[in-house]
Amino acid sequence: MCNNGIPHQKKNTGQTSGSNFSQQGHPDMPYRLLITAALIALTGNAVAQQASPTVESRVLLKSKTSWDGTPYIAYPKGQPELTVLKINIPANTALKWHSHPIPNAAYVASGEITVEKRDSNKEIRLKKGDALAERVDIVHRGKTGDTPVELIVFYAATEATPLSQ
Repeated sequence: MCNNGIPHQKKNTGQTSGSNFSQQGHPDMPYRLLITAALIALTGNAVAQQASPTVESRVLLKSKTSWDGTPYIAYPKGQPELTVLKINIPANTALKWHSHPIPNAAYVASGEITVEKRDSNKEIRLKKGDALAERVDIVHRGKTGDTPVELIVFYAATEATPLSQ
């Protein structure tokens, strides 16, 4: 108290003494702590999500028919034998006319290819990332354009069955 009976007031200098600050704190302190905690929680969650990648699975092809709608009838009888071929075809190449006695599927790893039927004008153009349910016992061929093509072809056969004829 001052000598005139009025309580003494400190002039606001923008500074606080250490003892007053620690006891009372800044008026915005609870909000700042809350915001800081929220940012830490959100950032920690984002880092945790980046640190643990997930497994992804995508069906590339599932079909009961070949690409032209011809239904698959049955698998060959006997002990199943799966074969996977990697086939590289140069640019501007037409494969020989051929057929497959068994179901198979092709995946275009790179390039573009056109598959055409010999007995009709039906054809399909495939690019990198496409999958194709191949034809069974129907004569066809593939033709590449200006770039080479890499195919991964999956055959479901038996030990004695040829992959192509």
